[in-house]
Amino acid sequence: MSNQNNKFLKRTARPSTIASAMGELMQIFGVRASDSDLIQRWDKIMGPEIANIAKLAAIKKMRDGRFNITLRPTNPAFTLQLSYMTDEITKKINKYFGRDAVAKISFRK
Repeated sequence: MSNQNNKFLKRTARPSTIASAMGELMQIFGVRASDSDLIQRWDKIMGPEIANIAKLAAIKKMRDGRFNITLRPTNPAFTLQLSYMTDEITKKINKYFGRDAVAKISFRK
């Protein structure tokens, strides 16, 4: 039996950190760790349309376990466009975490 198609035998070109290796294992098993996992996978979660115009600036965890997300537009002119997309961004983050995880989205110029 060949193990060439096995997900666990994936090799990288350079050594990876323990945090990134754990993130990859959690992704294989479908477990989402924390807000740091959201930061690492921002481009993949948001898709190219949103990821190209907004970067994650800060995440603050509230007492109720939800997050206040602060986005930094790549160009200040995109702030208005992003404000119209807050529902879509919220849905994508909530879908990723599998729960109602976003309390508020704000923008930093």
